[in-house]
Amino acid sequence: MIKGFIFDLDGVLTDTAEYHYQAWKRMANKLGIPLDREMNEQLKGISRMDSLERILAIGNQTEKYSVEEKEQLANEKNEDYKKLILSVTPNDLLPGIADLLADLKKENIRLALASASKNGPVIMEKLGIADLFDTVVDPASLANGKPDPEIFIKGAEQLQLKTEECVGVEDAQAGIESINAAGIFSVGVGTKEMMKNADYAVSDTSELKLSDILKKATN
Repeated sequence: MIKGFIFDLDGVLTDTAEYHYQAWKRMANKLGIPLDREMNEQLKGISRMDSLERILAIGNQTEKYSVEEKEQLANEKNEDYKKLILSVTPNDLLPGIADLLADLKKENIRLALASASKNGPVIMEKLGIADLFDTVVDPASLANGKPDPEIFIKGAEQLQLKTEECVGVEDAQAGIESINAAGIFSVGVGTKEMMKNADYAVSDTSELKLSDILKKATN
């Protein structure tokens, strides 16, 4: 029986990917590294430091900065991003998400956030959904980022549930791998190719219906 849902944030509950792209693009421009939208797709679902390492690798600058300098660059990007997300409102919830969350609460299904974003709690407040969630996994407490299963295992633990009692919802391949490795039923949002490893997939958040998900997860 499914008792908990564990959500990723970006691309699932809201789309702050554009803000991330703008902030990373400014950072890359400053470093003289070309970053386009296609390359930006590789940054989805992974941590801030991992994203920075990938950008530096594009510009062959991996060895150019010390650990401290890299942390400073990542913090600069985050400060820029935090300014951009101040404009987020409940209108920025993705299609169908408000109804899905309402249905989950009606069924007394517990909710957790499992996002690599350290700004998750702030964004949830801005979206007006923070009160609906029972717990938020702190990405700073994790030893490994997605696709490692740690974040979803921790989400289930914080909900005080077994992994097989949970559903995980993601829009990135790394996230789906993370959910699957945790032994959780995976729901993917995205193209068939990107979501080919998901247990159940839809192309758009508006297609996320609780009854359909529960039917698939309990078969």
